[in-house]
Amino acid sequence: MRQLPSKYLGIRNLLAMTVIASSCLVAACGDSSDSGSANLSPTARAAALGENLMVRVDIDGNDAAKSGTNCADLGADWASCARGKLILENTGSRSLPAGGWTLYVHSIRRILMVEHPAFAWKHVTGDLYALTPRAGAFTLGAGERIEVPFVGEYWYQRYSDLLPRAYVVADGNAAPAILKHNDTDDETRYVDRIPPIADDAAAFAATPAQVQRARAEAALPSAQQTAARAVPAVLRSTAGEGATQVGGIDLSASGLTSSQVAALTSRAATLGLTGAAVRVSGQIAGGALPADIARAGGYRLTIAQDGVKIDAFDAGGLFYGVQTLLSLTPAGGGSVPAMTIEDAPRYTHRGMHVDVARNFRQPATLRRLIDQMSAYKLNRLHLHLTDDEGWRIEIPGLPELTEIGAKRCHDLTETQCLLPQLGSGPDNRSGGGYLSRAEYVALLRYAADRFVEIIPEIDMPGHARAAVVSMEARYQRLAALGNKAAANAYRLLDPADTSNTTTVQFYDRRSFLNPCSDGAQRFASKVIGEVASMHREAGAPLSVWHFGGDEAKNILLGSGFQPLDGTDPGKGRVNLALQDKPWGRSPQCAAMIASGKVASVDELPSIFARQVSQIVRANGIGTMAAWQDGIKHANGPQDFATSNVMVTMWDTIFWGASDTVQTLGSQGYKTVLALPDYLYFDFPYAFDQRERGYYWGSHATDSFKTFSLAPDNLPQNAEIMPDRDGKPFEVTSAGPAPRIEGIQGQAWAEVMRTDQQFEYMAYPRLLALAERAWHRAAWERPYVQGERYKLGDTDKVDKAALAADWAGFMSVVQNREMPKLTRSGAVVRTKLGG
Repeated sequence: MRQLPSKYLGIRNLLAMTVIASSCLVAACGDSSDSGSANLSPTARAAALGENLMVRVDIDGNDAAKSGTNCADLGADWASCARGKLILENTGSRSLPAGGWTLYVHSIRRILMVEHPAFAWKHVTGDLYALTPRAGAFTLGAGERIEVPFVGEYWYQRYSDLLPRAYVVADGNAAPAILKHNDTDDETRYVDRIPPIADDAAAFAATPAQVQRARAEAALPSAQQTAARAVPAVLRSTAGEGATQVGGIDLSASGLTSSQVAALTSRAATLGLTGAAVRVSGQIAGGALPADIARAGGYRLTIAQDGVKIDAFDAGGLFYGVQTLLSLTPAGGGSVPAMTIEDAPRYTHRGMHVDVARNFRQPATLRRLIDQMSAYKLNRLHLHLTDDEGWRIEIPGLPELTEIGAKRCHDLTETQCLLPQLGSGPDNRSGGGYLSRAEYVALLRYAADRFVEIIPEIDMPGHARAAVVSMEARYQRLAALGNKAAANAYRLLDPADTSNTTTVQFYDRRSFLNPCSDGAQRFASKVIGEVASMHREAGAPLSVWHFGGDEAKNILLGSGFQPLDGTDPGKGRVNLALQDKPWGRSPQCAAMIASGKVASVDELPSIFARQVSQIVRANGIGTMAAWQDGIKHANGPQDFATSNVMVTMWDTIFWGASDTVQTLGSQGYKTVLALPDYLYFDFPYAFDQRERGYYWGSHATDSFKTFSLAPDNLPQNAEIMPDRDGKPFEVTSAGPAPRIEGIQGQAWAEVMRTDQQFEYMAYPRLLALAERAWHRAAWERPYVQGERYKLGDTDKVDKAALAADWAGFMSVVQNREMPKLTRSGAVVRTKLGG
C-alpha cells in the first residue's frame, strides 16, 4: 500500500480506533469463554472462518473528496475516489479465531487506503488483496462485527462492481476456505448499500429519438402486421399471392454439403418444425442474379403456395436463404406469406467477440452462440483465447499453458496455477477451463458447417500474464532438471528486467511478454503453427489471425497522474520517478534500442507485431488483425508481412471514433468497428444499479441503442444518442466517406462469471447487432463531408422512420424470435429496452 503523508496518519488511526471501540471488539471486550480458539489447528481454523465469517460491503459515498478525503494525495486517477467499509461479521454461535489467518478479497477498483490499525493490508496482484488481522488486536465474538473503512479509486455505482468469493487461508494451512456466505453470484447478498446515482435515464428518454421510439412502441405492430419481416431485415421483397404452411423443411440444395444441410435441419428441429415439411429447392445461380445481390452470400428466395425456391450466388447464399425462411416461420411452425426476397449482406465482417480468457465459456455455450450467429447471419466469431487471467487453448508441447494458465488456486508462487481473480474463488468456482485440441477442432467444424469463421486471438505482448507465468513455471521445471537450453526456449521475460509498471488490470511487469527476448518469437511461432494445424485438421483453414496488441502500458504514467509535488487538485500524485514504461528497465530491450533496431520502448509492440506478421504469413494466413493500439506506431499495412491487416477499432464515438476510422481507412487498413458505446455487451442494458456491467463507455446500452447505430456515417449518431454521461456532443464529418470491413459485438468477461450471465448480456442485443451488420436501413443518412450533427441542435435524421423500423423489429423479436431463443436453451433478457 502507498505510504500516506504523515499529516493523515493521526486522523486515520483516530478514526479506526473509534470504529473498534464503538463496536466493542478490542480484545478486552471479547468473549473470553472462547479464548482458546486461537489454538485451533489450521484446518479447523479455516473451516470455522469459512462457515461463519461473512464479509459485506457498504459504500458510503462516491465523491470522497467532498467529505474531506484527499484523493489526489492518495494517488487516485484524476483525483477521484470513493469511501466504503468492509464489514466482517461472525454469524456463528462461538467466537472466531482472533488471529493466524488472512482474508483474501477481490476489488476491480484499486484500494488506495485501509483505515484500521487492527489489520495489515496488501495488494497481491490484479484484483486480489490480502487483509491480515494483527495478532491479539481483537476478538470476533458470536454475532459481533467489525467495520474496516477503506478508500477505493473512482466509484462504485453498480452491484457488479463488488466481487464475491472472499476466502481465508489459515497460517500453516495450504487449503483455503471460501466464505460460505460470500459464495454467490448474487451481489445483493453481500452488498449492503451503493449510493444512488443521478437519474440520467431521464435525459436519454427526453431525446427526440427516444420520444419517437416511445410513440412507436405504444402502437407496436402486431405479429400479423410484421409476418413478412425477417430478422435481420432483407434488402428488398415483393409480396406474392397467399401463403405457405411451414411445419418443417425438406431441403434439396446441390450447393450445400451434407453437414451444412444437417445444420439447417437441426435448426429447424430446435424451432419445433417437426410437422409437415415444405419442399425447399436451391441452386447456385451465380452471376445470373441482379448485380447488387450477385456477391458472396447473396440470394433470391421465392416463397409460393406450392413450395420454396432459392437461387443463390454461392453456398453461403443458399444457407442464408434457408435461414431467412426459418426466420419468417413462427416457432413450432405456421403460415409464411408468399413473397420474393432479394438479399445480400451489408458487410464482409459481421462478428461477435467472446472473451473466454477472463472467465471461460463452456463448449456447449459456444455452440449455442454459433447457432444464433448463424441464424441471424453473423459470420465471424472472434475468440479472445488468452489474457492475463487465463490461457484457454491446449498447445501440444507446452502443457503448462493449460495445466497452470487455465486454472486458479491459492498458490502464491504461481507454479501450480494462477492466483484467483474476478471473484473466481481459489477452486475455480468460476474462471477455470480450456478447450482441448480435440474440442477446438470440433468447434471449428461445427462453426464451419454454419458458415461461421472462427478468428483466434492470442493477445500479445500485453495482457499476456497467463502465458508468462506458465512459461516461467516451465522454465523452473526444466532448469531444475539441468536442461537450461530447453528451459529458455519459450521463456517470455527478461529475468534482469526490473521495470516498475502497473497495468490496466493492476498487474506488474509479468503482464507483458518481453518482445526483446529470444523466446518471444519462438513462442509465437509455436502457438500460431499449432493453432493453424488445428484449423487445417478441421477443414476450416485459418484466414485471419488476431494478434491483440492492446494496452501495453503503465497506467500510472497516464494523464490523470502528476508528480508528488504537483499542484493540480484534479490529478493523483504518484512518485513518477519510480514508474517505468513496459520493458523500460529490460537489459535485453536496452540492447535492442542501442543496436538501432528500434528507437524506443514505445515502438516495441508494433515492432513485435511486424515480426509476428511474418510468422502469420509463413503459416499461410492472409490477414493479421490487431486492436487499434497494437498498430499505432506503424505507418500502415505495408509495414506488415501479410496481404491484409485488419484493425479492430474500439474508440467511442464521443471520444473521436469518426476521426479514427478516417485515419485507419486512409492508411489502407481493413477496419472493423467495435465501438464500446454501442457494441460492448459487457456494458449494462439500463441505468438500474442491479444490471451488471462495466460502464466506462456507456451507462446504458439496450437493444435500441445498438439498433440505432449508423456504422457508415458515425457523425450521424451524435444526433441520436448523448455521450456516456447523457450530455450532447457534436461531430462534423471530415474527409471522404470511410470504408469499413464491418462491425462486431464484444462480450468481455470480467463481470460475466457464469455462462448464464454471458447469455443474458448477449441476448437479445446480438439480434440488434445482426440487424445492423447485415442490413443498411433507410433512415441511415449517406455520409457527406463537412456535415455537422449534434443532439438537440441538428435535425437531419428521420427519427420517425428510425422509430417505425425499431417497432417492426421489436414486434418480430418479441413475437417470433424470443420463443426461438427460449427453445434453444439460451438464457435471455426478455426486455429489449432499458
